[in-house]
Order: sequence, then structure tokens, then C-alpha cells
Amino acid sequence: MFARIRRILSQFFSKSRTINNEPLNKVSLIVIILIDIFILINVFTGLDDISRWYISPNKAYPCYSEWQDYRTKTTKDKDYEIVRLSLPSDTNNQLSFQRNYQQAEAGHLGKVSKTCLQYADYKDKINNSEKQQIIKNIDQKQAKISRLEQDDRTIKAQYDSTLLEKIAGQDRQQSINQVSAEKAKQALEQNNRQISTLKQENSTLKNELLTKPESISFIAFIKDDNQFREVDKGYKKASFWYPSIQLAFQSFFLIPLILIALSVHKFAQGRGYGLISLISWHLLVIFFIPLIVKIFEFLQIGVIFKFRTYANNSRNPYFQVGAIHELPLPRVLLRKSYKFLFDIISAIFGGLLFLISYIYILLIPIIGFGIIQFFQKFVFNAKVQAASRVQKSHCVNCAKKIRDIDTYCPHCGYNQYIECQNCHNLTYKHLSYCKHCGTSQDSSKL
Repeated sequence: MFARIRRILSQFFSKSRTINNEPLNKVSLIVIILIDIFILINVFTGLDDISRWYISPNKAYPCYSEWQDYRTKTTKDKDYEIVRLSLPSDTNNQLSFQRNYQQAEAGHLGKVSKTCLQYADYKDKINNSEKQQIIKNIDQKQAKISRLEQDDRTIKAQYDSTLLEKIAGQDRQQSINQVSAEKAKQALEQNNRQISTLKQENSTLKNELLTKPESISFIAFIKDDNQFREVDKGYKKASFWYPSIQLAFQSFFLIPLILIALSVHKFAQGRGYGLISLISWHLLVIFFIPLIVKIFEFLQIGVIFKFRTYANNSRNPYFQVGAIHELPLPRVLLRKSYKFLFDIISAIFGGLLFLISYIYILLIPIIGFGIIQFFQKFVFNAKVQAASRVQKSHCVNCAKKIRDIDTYCPHCGYNQYIECQNCHNLTYKHLSYCKHCGTSQDSSKL
């Protein structure tokens, strides 16, 4: 079995570095490898773009996590905390919550939950200048409470120290503290009275905020079990199917590339276009790599695995699905390099950013084909190198040392001779004249 695997791998690597059964020169092989790397980067970039084309569960149900947190909290101020989230401190050039939720639909397939949009509408109604001022007052009073509490901690430390000094009968002149025990006690009592007053005022302001009609309507809405049940059910369903949808779109991206590469490879093999056959073979391998990766990824965290989790944990399934599939790939440098083209396609096609990867995948092999053709034809041309190799008794193909009597190279198996058109004796390949009769050789038959 191991011998068979070794033979398959040997055939695979031989096919990946030969043109018409002849070894590829090192520079051309390096160019091929660079093409593979750039193509692989663009394939994964395109897969990442197309996987984001369909709206993620977190964006389709943007109110879910906030709503879920509210329902699981047991703190006394949870009503105030949820209302407070509707009153951001920075309101300059800020979109409404509803508009912000709706923006998730731009450039994506799918819709934002209507219940979440209704949730955002309630939040927008709360967010006005009057309630912003209440929040500002609460924050100011809370900041003052924090300062007084910090002062209390400092004074208390000094109070304890001076109290011990007084008990010990130490002279006040020798004390390391600036405040006497009596004054420290008075300052503590005064601060505590201020803190108590400020907390009472804050409690009044919070109650005032929560008794506003908009706040009452909002709290009643989020306490409605039917409304939350609808969002919860939709979010879980979207999370369950999201990996499958992503795999379907990624397959939609890869399968045309695989079919095109396979068709070009078969066509090039049939016509004897060695270099095109080699490049298309490399592309075919490159396109299969991410497909296999995505299939294994799907089998690991996709529908089959999720179904078991869904059955066992209906309360909080797949919370990390979006995060797993939205891991960003290392594409920042690539995007900057092609920013002009990227911006054009973004403007024309909107969310179809994966199309830019198609363009790169088309352009890079064409550029690589031209570079390899140049090296094969002008720099590493067998005819150019044949004369010096024959003089040194080297193979005209791989340049390794051979004997004069060798018809075939023992290293690469290349035939060193060709029949002369005039005298029909064997003469060296790639040399311009027959070594027996001196007749010029037809280059088309070499």
C-alpha cells in the first residue's frame, strides 16, 4: 500500500514540474510556485468575501444578544441599564439604531429581522435631548460619588492612623498625618451624607427616566415573551443553517474555477500545449485545496455536528458560529496593492467583492505564462544551451554528465539524437547542422 501511495505521489510531483515529460527549468518552476501562492491567496480571499455575502445571524438579528442579556440578568437596575444602552454618550453624526441595523443589509443577501427593527425603533424613540440630559446628570453625580468615595478611603486610612496615635498618647506635633482624628471623622460623616444625597438624587433621576412613556413602552416590548420567542427561534434557525449556506456559496465560487481549469487542462493535453497544460494542472490542484479544507471545516462545525448540539442544547446553540466563519484572512496587504481595481469593482458590484478574486485568478496565470514563456524561449532555450552541453558531454536537456555512447540520458531519459533529413544518420538534437553531412536541420522537427 505504501509503495502505491509513493508511486502516486511520485507521478503527482512529476506531472507538476514537467512539460511534455521534460523537466521544467528552476526559474520557471519558481515562477509556477509564486503563481500558486498568489492564486491560493486570492482563492481564499474570494471564499472569505463570498461567505460574507449572505447576512450573518448576528447581523440578521442584531438585537438578539442585547435582548438575551437583559432576560438573563437578575440585577435590580437591569431596566435602567437596557434603557441606558439606547442613550449613547456620543451622538454626533450617529445614525439611528434602526438605520444602523438596516445598513447590515447593504451588499448582502438576506434581511434584518422585522422584530429587531421594531426593537430599534423603540430605542430611537427613547433617544432624545431630554433623556440625554438626564443621563448626563446621572453621570455627573456618579462621578462625584466616585470622587467622594475615593476621598473617604484616603481619609479613613488617615483616621485609623491618627486614632491609633491618639490612643498611644503621641504628641500631635509628631503625627505624620495632616488631619486630626476629629476632623477626619467629621469629613467622613460629611462625605457620607453627600454620597447618600447624590445616590438618592440618582435614584430619582433613574425613576424619572424609566417612567417616561417611551421607556415604559420599550420595557413592555422587551418583556413580551412572544416577541422574544420569535427572535430567539429565528436566530437559532439562522445560526443552524449559516454554515451550510456559507459552504454552498463557497462551492458556487470554486466549482466554476475547477471546471474551467479541468477543461483547459484536457484541451491543452489534447493539443500538446505543454505549458498551458502544466499551469492548468497547478490551478486545478490549487482550486481543490480550499474546497477540501472547507468541506472538512463544514463536517467539523457544520450541520451534521450542529444537529447533535442543537438537540442537546436548545437554549444557547452555536453562539460562536458567526465568529468562527468570520475570521478575517491575511489580505490587507493584497487589498492595498490592488486598491484602485478593488474600489472600482466595489463601486460597480456592491457586495459582490468575490468577483475581484476572479479577475486576479485570471490575470496572474496569464502574467505567469508570459514570464515562463520568456525564460523557456530566450533564457533557458534548449537550442541556445545545446552547443555548450554537447561540447562538455552533458545531456542537452538536463545538463547532467553522460557518456558519448549514451543515446538516452540516464538521468532524465531524454533522447539526445535525431535523424538527419539528408543523410539519415543520427545527429545531435537542437544543433543547427548535421555532424555527418553538415546539412541544416529543420527546426520544426527538432
